Amino acid sequence: MSAFVKILQPSGILDGIRGHELRREINEAVNAGVDIVLIDLKDIKFMDSSGLGTLVSAMKVVRIADRKLFLCSVNGQIKMLFELTKMDKIFETFVDQDEFKHQILAIQ
Repeated sequence: MSAFVKILQPSGILDGIRGHELRREINEAVNAGVDIVLIDLKDIKFMDSSGLGTLVSAMKVVRIADRKLFLCSVNGQIKMLFELTKMDKIFETFVDQDEFKHQILAIQ
């Protein structure tokens, strides 16, 4: 069975404003029946606490719907934020979309 994947690629600064947009996109994807949401962070230059809250909220929404959420292309600042807040234990991350496709989609 092939999983239905939605890839979201926010850009710029992931803060309260962009976070609100991202939450809306994730809710739309889940409501559309997406099995897996991949958030590609390669174009995010900086993420603040509101952005982190957005990702935590997204994880909750996706889990409640019995779907999966993954992240890829996490830069050094975001990686440090994840480590400081222990979110690196919560989010499953991949180097890039290719690694995600190789490891996750190959087993679907």
